[in-house]
Amino acid sequence: MILVTGATGFLGSEVAKQLVQQGQSIRCIKRITSVIPQILLPFNNQIEWAEADLLDIFALEDALEGVTQVYNCAAWVSLRQRDKEQMIHTNVTGTANLVNLCLLKKCRLVHVSSVAAIGQAKPGELTTEKHHIDRDTETDGYAISKLESEMEVWRGIAEGLDAVIVNPSIIIGPNAGTKGSGALFETVRKGLKFYTEGGMGFVDVEDVAKCMIALMNTDITEERFIISAENRSYKDIVTEIAECFGKKPPATLAKPWMMEAAWRGAKLASFITGKAPAIDKVSAQASTITKQFDNSKIKKAIGIEFKPLSVSIKEVCGALSA
Repeated sequence: MILVTGATGFLGSEVAKQLVQQGQSIRCIKRITSVIPQILLPFNNQIEWAEADLLDIFALEDALEGVTQVYNCAAWVSLRQRDKEQMIHTNVTGTANLVNLCLLKKCRLVHVSSVAAIGQAKPGELTTEKHHIDRDTETDGYAISKLESEMEVWRGIAEGLDAVIVNPSIIIGPNAGTKGSGALFETVRKGLKFYTEGGMGFVDVEDVAKCMIALMNTDITEERFIISAENRSYKDIVTEIAECFGKKPPATLAKPWMMEAAWRGAKLASFITGKAPAIDKVSAQASTITKQFDNSKIKKAIGIEFKPLSVSIKEVCGALSA
């Protein structure tokens, strides 16, 4: 039996779908209030759902009964500064609980981290799996939660856990809707006038799931892998998205002082409305930084050929235009 955590989320649902399509017996956990995602509804009779939370160690232990493989895709993501400490606690404690139970029940684990937990390479160099962020200077709560969650997995490995860690870059795909990376597409679709000078790695959600499943079925252990298809500038990405929607590409560079004003304005609006800010300080600063990732390690390990980003962009645009 295979367990998938976070199966109601963007990546977890894709992992669950691919496993079912391969004829695997899977169990997915969800909270009582969670809704089964649309892409899993056709396979609902082939999935065993268990109500559990990573913070509820007793329900989690029941969900792991008879399980030999675990895909941990669960995580809380928030831009709100007020959520920072609680998010770190939730993500790290949940991972620690899962690691302890996987050790107890001798389950193999594929844990989803993020490139947010990977440090910055020197200018002109590609970031590899050997880079790490500095916990003492990092201010992004999500990055901290991912780094410390990774440390729980490494702690488990030191105690005998059979596990690998994946660090995806920005994941895109049609089933994101208008949340997460889908919010970028929706913003461009509505008309975006500005672009920033930074850049990032991007990857299709199907490829991330494929990499995870392929790694699970190898003898590879005690390793982390960057999962990223292409390095693109933000200008290049938003231009291609705009052209895909038949919109005019953004032509004005948003300078650092403009991004500073944007996050401060978003913070004020969030304070007034109580809604999550459209952009926060960390995101504003990150949008002007170029990060490029080396994906050679995962390619060598499993022979993955990544879907071209231009194909993924067309698929997302098509879904949002439907």
